[in-house]
Amino acid sequence: MLNVDLHCHSNVSDGLLPPAEVAARAKANGVDVWALTDHDEISGIATAREAAQDLGMHYIPGVEISITWAGQTVHIVGLRIDEKNETLVKGLESTRNGRERRGRDIAAGLEKVGIPNAFEGALKHVGNPDLMSRTHFARYLVEIGRCADTKEVFRNYLCEGKPGYVPHRWATLKESVDWIRGAGGVAVIAHPGRYQYSDLEFGALFDEFKQHGGAAIEVTTGSHTPDQYEEYARVAKRYGFLASIGSDFHGPGESRVDLGTLPPLPKDLTPVWHDWKLANR
Repeated sequence: MLNVDLHCHSNVSDGLLPPAEVAARAKANGVDVWALTDHDEISGIATAREAAQDLGMHYIPGVEISITWAGQTVHIVGLRIDEKNETLVKGLESTRNGRERRGRDIAAGLEKVGIPNAFEGALKHVGNPDLMSRTHFARYLVEIGRCADTKEVFRNYLCEGKPGYVPHRWATLKESVDWIRGAGGVAVIAHPGRYQYSDLEFGALFDEFKQHGGAAIEVTTGSHTPDQYEEYARVAKRYGFLASIGSDFHGPGESRVDLGTLPPLPKDLTPVWHDWKLANR
């Protein structure tokens, strides 16, 4: 059986390791089919592809696009994309615009509760302000001893209602799916179990996603509990979605699960890779 991991991050977005090191870790953990899916950024794909090919892994070019839907941030993964597609490139650039402004607003909120210089501190963890995310602020607050880990930072400072929370207006659901499909890719709703929607809202999300041409959802992911594997397997069957799997690995010590260590997809699902002509092992 193939070991597949189609969702992880490098330091090109908010991961800790360079793309080649993520590839090496995936290979060491037995991954056969691997996708790097950095947030709103595709500049790591060339390095990731070369490293994966050198290591003998099947490489799937990917990206994770941030969108706003019903007042919340949702992530849409694109798999098998053409990273040179002009519309996709311009769309991701537009999505990244505003991250620096949002970062300065987050820093201002943190300064009001006695945490100065947070923008500069977060910038050390990313380098490019256009790629700045809440994760980089979380790492800085851990670094200065304000919290024990990044989860505590999010809980106390960066989630809705806390001093460092600043909403961002991302792409729309339709835009993200159109960019992915226009680049020859497959659109996947990432870790649906993380979103705080009612059953009615979830139904509307899945319906709209499907209407726009979305094809799959993540079922087995590092962001889901084992009970949620089965829950979203039922959702995949109900809506006719293909099923995807991915660790959502960001780095050692920060991720719930490591690359390639998730259990396989539940039975009776059609994997998103079912027609990719991969060599079984």
